[in-house]
Amino acid sequence: MDANPATPLTEEQALQLFRDAGAFLEGHFLLTSGLHSPHYVEKFRVLERPHMTSLLCGRIADEYRAAGVTVVLGPATGGIILAHETARQLGVRVMFTERVEGAMVLRRGFSLSPADRVLLVEDVITTGGSVRELIELVRETGAGIVALAFLVDRSGGRARFDVPSRPLITLDVVTYEPDQCPLCRQGVPLVKPGRTGKI
Repeated sequence: MDANPATPLTEEQALQLFRDAGAFLEGHFLLTSGLHSPHYVEKFRVLERPHMTSLLCGRIADEYRAAGVTVVLGPATGGIILAHETARQLGVRVMFTERVEGAMVLRRGFSLSPADRVLLVEDVITTGGSVRELIELVRETGAGIVALAFLVDRSGGRARFDVPSRPLITLDVVTYEPDQCPLCRQGVPLVKPGRTGKI
């Protein structure tokens, strides 16, 4: 898809970028949330293409350019790429969180202060559990949260947050609890995206 960088992406244009990159997969997937799904959004098929990433992050940056953002923060791993490109386009600092013994933390000398206004960015949200951890982490520093921006809402709008939030793309993708998954009953091999082979 050719897009004019001077014109903000529409949701359909953002979705077309994912289609063009081959980012929508079908099969039997174990999501980060622990749920199973016959569909998976492999965001790295998009994020491995700098031009596409720039267009998507440009849409986010345009939305918050006048909001006084001082830091863009994303969780490892996909959020690092998004945070970096969004911060570059806004001309502000970038930080990312990592997990240490299961807890989301700031490392590598990153620190936030009450003077900071933080734009949170994430790639794909299903239940929103990790993002809620991110929000709590920022609040513990005393920094203000401008908003949460993310590429894909897999929940169909059911994931809600107590900060302003906006996805570029909203999808209503079916998910199953593991003990209620028809794909498991059919014996379809379960794959955890990001790994090679079966669970």
